[in-house]
Amino acid sequence: MEIGGLFTALLFGAIIGGLGRLVVPGRQHVSLPATILVGIVAALLGTAAATVLGVSDTSGIDWIELALQVGLAGAGVTLWANRSRQKLPR
Repeated sequence: MEIGGLFTALLFGAIIGGLGRLVVPGRQHVSLPATILVGIVAALLGTAAATVLGVSDTSGIDWIELALQVGLAGAGVTLWANRSRQKLPR
């Protein structure tokens, strides 16, 4: 992977992770690096799922692929926030 691809993945991960946080109601206590990491993973998984479903290569904007990525990012942010909350002493 080239340095340009790395920066693109980080930027795209931040955008997808941020959109994932927006679709989850309430406040999440998830750090920015964790949000970016969740976004990158969600983007990769969403692209793989869109490929399996046969909707990854369409003309124009791939809305279904984007919806899959944001939905997975929302689920990932929720799981990360719940995992972090369980580790805190009560």
